[in-house]
Amino acid sequence: MNGNDIVDSGIRLPRMASVQPLHDFVLRVRWGEGPRAGREDFVDVSPAIFSYKVYRPLRDESLFLTGIIAEDGDAIAWGSDADLMMSADTIQSLAQESWTPREFLDFLTRNRLTQEAAAALLGRSRRQIATYATKGPIPRVIALACYGFESLRRDRFLQDSGSINAQPPAISTVRTPEQNEQSHSPAAHAALRQRAWS
Repeated sequence: MNGNDIVDSGIRLPRMASVQPLHDFVLRVRWGEGPRAGREDFVDVSPAIFSYKVYRPLRDESLFLTGIIAEDGDAIAWGSDADLMMSADTIQSLAQESWTPREFLDFLTRNRLTQEAAAALLGRSRRQIATYATKGPIPRVIALACYGFESLRRDRFLQDSGSINAQPPAISTVRTPEQNEQSHSPAAHAALRQRAWS
């Protein structure tokens, strides 16, 4: 094998068919080739822009909005002479952490969550949840929180048989008569802690 040999890994590389920069550092990407071919994603690229010095100029949203497709879809470029680029690989990895409104609705359905329950769970307003479910885009932090919720729920409620218990245990917030009668002195709190650990 010499330095000019081409090695094929069998994995199709991502290539973008079109890109449209939007406000809040979101790219609307239609994929032409690769694992996401034929899909259209709203990709929040702010993690890359605010993590790497090379992308620091893109923190100016007016420059960010000038992005164009470059290198036959292998990158997006910014600037007058297109000297600042972000690869399709980077955008694809961020897209894999993003969700479409359909995927968000699937999350709500899978977990039997109403929009009100999802709002309380994710710390957002019901109106914002409705926006995520209808037109998007869904912020990366929300998608990751949903992944985390499902993972925690799956790990926490896995039964011995290997099936998932879809109903979490009930949590009681009613104080027992014993708790109502106890004083709020430090000694009473210490006794409660001791009982909890024993």
